[in-house]
Amino acid sequence: MNSKATILLPTAAKILAQLGEDIRLARLRRKLSAEQVAERADISRTTLWLIEKGTPSVAMGTYLQVLFVLGLEKNFLNLANDDILGRKLQDADLLVKRRASRKTK
Repeated sequence: MNSKATILLPTAAKILAQLGEDIRLARLRRKLSAEQVAERADISRTTLWLIEKGTPSVAMGTYLQVLFVLGLEKNFLNLANDDILGRKLQDADLLVKRRASRKTK
């Protein structure tokens, strides 16, 4: 299977790198080794290393599995929790295009 490299904008890459660093710090605060977390998440140590580095090619589900092992899975729910821009657009009625009513003969 050919895998295509994921290219991120610099800001997105920084965010993902920060997430990886936060995961690494959470693991260290819990005094868990990389091997322990990888085993509990059913991933390789290399994959955990890629997650802690913030690599975009790792599946989102794998990130979630590591967060679950660390007891941080509820934080995953905050990713798109409060969509302020979307709500403003909805309130301004810009998202819904209304169709003309059907003419009956």
